Amino acid sequence: MTDKIEKSEEDWKAELTPEQYHVLREKGTERAWTGVYNDFKGDGQFHCAGCHAPLFDAETKFDSGSGWPSFYDMVNPEAVKEISDNSHGMIRTEVVCAKCDGHLGHVFPDGPNPTGLRYCINSLSIVHENDKT
Repeated sequence: MTDKIEKSEEDWKAELTPEQYHVLREKGTERAWTGVYNDFKGDGQFHCAGCHAPLFDAETKFDSGSGWPSFYDMVNPEAVKEISDNSHGMIRTEVVCAKCDGHLGHVFPDGPNPTGLRYCINSLSIVHENDKT
């Protein structure tokens, strides 16, 4: 992905809510079942809350029962980067926005066809295209 965004931590803190900063920049997570997009059923795209890069299409959103918005695919293969995550005593694959490196969530191999993947994403790290300011 081109046009990589790099900002100081002070700039990120000024632009994001404290909750978004915790998730996107400090690799935090929101509590299950609390995110605004967990039960979202509409159309359109979801963008990174940090840089507004397009990440996921609502057509690929599904109810995983996990308590977080889940998608079985991203808008394009360059939208997110995968990083090995060995924190919290387990091996997982973290996903971050390829444009700004904001933490989005994790991807797991237990999703539906056609990909078999479940991108488990924090609502705080994304914004629906109709909600962007």
